[in-house]
Amino acid sequence: MSVTAEVLAKFWLAQQRDTRCGAPMSNSPFLVRPMFANTTKRTRRRMMMMVRRCSVGEQIFSVTPSTNHEFDYLGQSTKGDLNLNFDHLDASGMDGSATLQGPIEEIAWKEAEEAGDLLNDLGISSPSSVRNSSRGRAYDYCLENLRSMGFPVDGLAFDPDLVIRGLVIDKEKGNLVKADRSGYVKRAMHGTRMLSTQDVSEMYGRELVDLRKENRWEFLNTLFSVSEAVAYMQMVVKYDEGAISAEICPPDYRGLYKAVGKALFRAHVEGQLKSEIMSKPELFVEPDPELPLALLDQKEAGKKLLLITNSDYHYTDKMMKHSFNRFLPNDMGWRDLFDMVIISARKPEFFQMSHPLYEVVTGEGLMRPCFKARKGGVYSGGSAQMVENSLDIHGDEILYVGDHIYTDVSQSKVHQLWRTALICQELEEEYSALIHSRGHRATLIELINQKEVVGDHFNQLRLALQRRNTGRPAQTLAATNMDDQELTESMKKLLIVMQRLDEKIAPMLEADGELFNKRWGFLSRAGLWDKSHLMRQVEKYADIYTSRVSNFLHYTPFMYFRSQEQTLAHDSHSYYQARINGSAVDNQC
Repeated sequence: MSVTAEVLAKFWLAQQRDTRCGAPMSNSPFLVRPMFANTTKRTRRRMMMMVRRCSVGEQIFSVTPSTNHEFDYLGQSTKGDLNLNFDHLDASGMDGSATLQGPIEEIAWKEAEEAGDLLNDLGISSPSSVRNSSRGRAYDYCLENLRSMGFPVDGLAFDPDLVIRGLVIDKEKGNLVKADRSGYVKRAMHGTRMLSTQDVSEMYGRELVDLRKENRWEFLNTLFSVSEAVAYMQMVVKYDEGAISAEICPPDYRGLYKAVGKALFRAHVEGQLKSEIMSKPELFVEPDPELPLALLDQKEAGKKLLLITNSDYHYTDKMMKHSFNRFLPNDMGWRDLFDMVIISARKPEFFQMSHPLYEVVTGEGLMRPCFKARKGGVYSGGSAQMVENSLDIHGDEILYVGDHIYTDVSQSKVHQLWRTALICQELEEEYSALIHSRGHRATLIELINQKEVVGDHFNQLRLALQRRNTGRPAQTLAATNMDDQELTESMKKLLIVMQRLDEKIAPMLEADGELFNKRWGFLSRAGLWDKSHLMRQVEKYADIYTSRVSNFLHYTPFMYFRSQEQTLAHDSHSYYQARINGSAVDNQC
């Protein structure tokens, strides 16, 4: 059995198909309770041991020297920590113990907000915004390239809440839409303005989102595509305002999309973003200490681990050392985890055809041509078929793990029949939002059920009235002989009740999912009852899906994952009918 993992893949276990030791065994979808891996961020502000003074504010702060340090509650050395000089506070008339009194939770939020405002005024990105990381920086580079092309970008900033993964760009209308699993548009945004339900119905009521029409629809299936969509929707606003001339790009929304795509593509091809990430990986990558250990469990259980990435050797080596080496035991390095490493794989072509194979023979990344891959080597190019032949594994013996639903998951499934696992890190936030939304959704469902009961009664009375008005008997003799005023009064009351229920249901339905995203709701749902178009793709191509690979650590490498029974619309009726019939038989006995 073989497990492959994309560079820095993050993962939670919520899956769809029977899986033994990480490899699916059947085709029935299912969902496993997610496992969350908490990471503790190292935050220390020690206020002791003032020894060596700072040149700026030297009477206020001091630095803990290497000769007189302690260890904090995380077991980390306090050497080099910046400390507050309470003696200076006392001399200046400030009571250190009384400073910032009150509940620390409230004080922390207030002070963090004020510090964030100060950083913003200074033009300095806050640590949290920097860690929003590669998406935000990809957007920044995209805007700079758009500026160089003549686009008006002044005043624009990356808005992480404007777009979520799984939405679809309508390049013909300049819209961003959220579709359900069948392709019906449920929500839409033009530029940065959400469209009303009526606008959506009038615009998309007679057409479905069809991802096969690539000239019209663009599916946002990665976090990097979110950066592109944010920039595009903001440019749509500029275009509608007449701020973009025909000399800059073709005068339509499709031409505008091509221009934005070109600007983002330049950021990738010219290596601007990669260079910045490699120079300061700690600003962009938050390592998961449990990820290397999860893979180590799999390896020690006899699994063959492969790393297949489109990244070059230098970038891959830098990121893997940063994210893996410190957490591995006994001076083990990231290379020791994997039976084979494929760089510059050129996915999705890697799964469709063969490219020349090169072996990386030095730590600097020098390569030489070769014709056969061997266990323990690092290679560039090749193909999925080559991997199977080299390791003598085939098809569903392999579980391929990736975060791109097309490049990773669908292509390995379609062309190689590999088992697949999709990484979707937003699932953790969505799962938390779903838990906190239980009360809201339960109340909403109860109101909808109440309206359904009232509506059924109203419709029966309406049918009776309709039949009586046409000279035909109603459903029953009593309904046929019912007084006209009594019938209409009953209908009036029920209609008023439904209208009042609607007044309460409508805003609650609109707010459903806002704990995840106020504009688009939940990632995996389209409306209260249906799945999103993204989840339809996940169901179609991913055997399992999760938010981070390290969730495998919460299971043994020998675990057998079995899917739950999949229900159909008539199952609930047949189930309860069987219970009733069974009870009747028991009573007769």
